Amino acid sequence: MGLDIFVAYWGDVALFKKTVRSVLAQQDDDWLLTVVDDAYPNPEAGQWLHGLNHPRVRYVRNEHNLGVVGNYRKLMSMGTQEHCVFLGCDDVLLPNYTQTVLSMFAQHPDASILQPGVKIIDENDADTMTLPDWVKKRIVMPVATQATVLQGESLAVSLLHGDWLYWPSVAFRTEALRQFDFDDSLKITHDLDLILDMIFQGHRMIVTPEVCFAYRRHSSSISAATLMDGRRFKEEKRCFAMAESQARSHAWSRATWAARLHITSRLNAGYMLLESLLKRKFSHMPVLARHLLG
Repeated sequence: MGLDIFVAYWGDVALFKKTVRSVLAQQDDDWLLTVVDDAYPNPEAGQWLHGLNHPRVRYVRNEHNLGVVGNYRKLMSMGTQEHCVFLGCDDVLLPNYTQTVLSMFAQHPDASILQPGVKIIDENDADTMTLPDWVKKRIVMPVATQATVLQGESLAVSLLHGDWLYWPSVAFRTEALRQFDFDDSLKITHDLDLILDMIFQGHRMIVTPEVCFAYRRHSSSISAATLMDGRRFKEEKRCFAMAESQARSHAWSRATWAARLHITSRLNAGYMLLESLLKRKFSHMPVLARHLLG
């Protein structure tokens, strides 16, 4: 079976080392780690990986920066295992991650996507719970007391109401994933767009409550940095428009309306609008207001 663990590296070396150590600590050794360094200025990560001299760890450094989507595409082309995950270079696999992924796919051979249970950690590895995570886990994420397979319009509607996925934790059947590609025009929401494409084409998703992944939430992340100035919301609007078009072509009326309304995304813009007002960042307010109302 096997799991390709892909890491597109760019960032904090110390956190990256924690990520790699979490891979090495897996209870199930049926994995291969492939790191593609996207020409990060500091060569320490590559030097450290070479020093490990581990037979299941591959390291490649790009001559030129490809960006997140380009790096993901390169990693996908390097895969050799039946399953894969795009692990964030600052996130942490809990020791049971590989075991959980392979077991879930073995038990549900009709599913192509897996969202495992996730906990949230901060820069110092302490458990935390931000407002977005509380909304994801308590309001928009489907309640699953055991492994459940979701599919079709109901799954699309759920994700369009609010993206409750944690992309770096999501595992795929490699053969199914390779039928799709990332959209180069989407630098932030490419993950949701790709998974929606898979759902519209009939692929099924396992959701299991078994916690096996630690997602790192910190202020320097791309998603956090792009919320306040509205860049993420501009992309989300394009992503939802494309999803609306696909839903309409499938005659999925509920998904069409969910994409058009994108309720949670609008509420998030409203929250950021209030925060911009309190912080007196008036230049950010017009784009946030447009997303909230439009």
